[in-house]
Amino acid sequence: MVSDSAGVPDFPKDDSARAGGGRRIVFVNRFYAPDHSATAQILTDLAEYLAGRGWEVEIVTSRLIYGTAGTSLPPRQRINDVTVTRVATVNGATLGLVGRLLAYLTFYFSAGWALARCLRPGTIVVAKTDPPLIALVALVACRLRGAKLVNWVQDLYPEIAIEMGMSALRGPVGGALSALRDVALRRSALTVAIGQRMADRIARHGVSPDRIVTIANWSDDEAISPSVTNSPALRKDWGLPADAFVLAYSGNLGRAHEADTLLAAAVLLARRSDIWFLFVGGGHAQAELRRNAMAAGHEHFVFQPYQPRARLSESLAVGDAHWLSLRPEFEGLIVPSKVFGIAAAARPIVAVCDPAGEVPAMIAETRAGVSVAPGNAAGLAAAIVALADDRAACRAMGDRARAMLQRRYQRRTALDQWALALETLAERD
Repeated sequence: MVSDSAGVPDFPKDDSARAGGGRRIVFVNRFYAPDHSATAQILTDLAEYLAGRGWEVEIVTSRLIYGTAGTSLPPRQRINDVTVTRVATVNGATLGLVGRLLAYLTFYFSAGWALARCLRPGTIVVAKTDPPLIALVALVACRLRGAKLVNWVQDLYPEIAIEMGMSALRGPVGGALSALRDVALRRSALTVAIGQRMADRIARHGVSPDRIVTIANWSDDEAISPSVTNSPALRKDWGLPADAFVLAYSGNLGRAHEADTLLAAAVLLARRSDIWFLFVGGGHAQAELRRNAMAAGHEHFVFQPYQPRARLSESLAVGDAHWLSLRPEFEGLIVPSKVFGIAAAARPIVAVCDPAGEVPAMIAETRAGVSVAPGNAAGLAAAIVALADDRAACRAMGDRARAMLQRRYQRRTALDQWALALETLAERD
């Protein structure tokens, strides 16, 4: 088996998993392995899992690496029995909002053309939501070629753009985009939501409940193993004291996330020389957080770039606990799936979210961490101090997080749910 992507998991084939034999599926998403973004990683997992079950799997994606300018991957690859077709697009990584729009528009055109050429009757097309509304392009191609469309909804647009402040979308333009999005949802053979509140929102847009399936995203809980140490070699490389309490963040920190509460909590904790903050990854909000932390003179903030997938377990272990956030207005539009990576590493989840949101409810039920409302800096500071001062209780929370994952959110469970949904769909006339 040949792979062009280091660190991508290899799902073994077995004779009991041939239910997909002779069936064909095409995924469309802007990023795929070896890209490091979360959506690319879970798509890679699912594609290779289905290939192992006997499906003929093809990916229509871009030639880009997320957040990187100047990268151009090969137009055609075969990665672990998955055919990858990479279409030409504008790389808008350094061009701001205009660049992103150009990247989207060129991907719509190139991906639509590639789909129209490769589809045949009976093919299942799974459209993720990067770029937004790509399902509309996929729907046209499916109608032309007699294929079946599945929406894999990671986030709901244009609602997200509106909540992010794009006032132009609050009027007729946003209404028109929402109506077009709803057409793609209603005419899809199946819609997969990644959270129950998201599924409920989709149903309110006129999608039949029997065409909605909720399957949570996942982490690589087989590769991410709990560690009783804090990756001392990485701590040393990154300038973190070996005995410090480290609150970490791993992944993209974007506009939907909220960091002001953390900054305010850090001010309250300024005298605690044993408490440090680590941010691994990137994103618009992380760049802003870094500037604000430097301007405020926070000396215990450490920033590191994205780490290779093969090093994720070691990287996650650096933190004693992990922080995540979601602005309340984005509940049901986005699900902070990094919670599963935190749980896989057996670390407490420190959530700054709507108290009625999905992650705080998960924490309350399992006692796998703590949650505070956005703006409650004093509450967040107190929670961090409690974890730092009682490391045994901190470890116990992490153990409960891992147990929760093993009971409900294992990667293999989610992949099996996907296989069942797709195989059922393939049998439907």
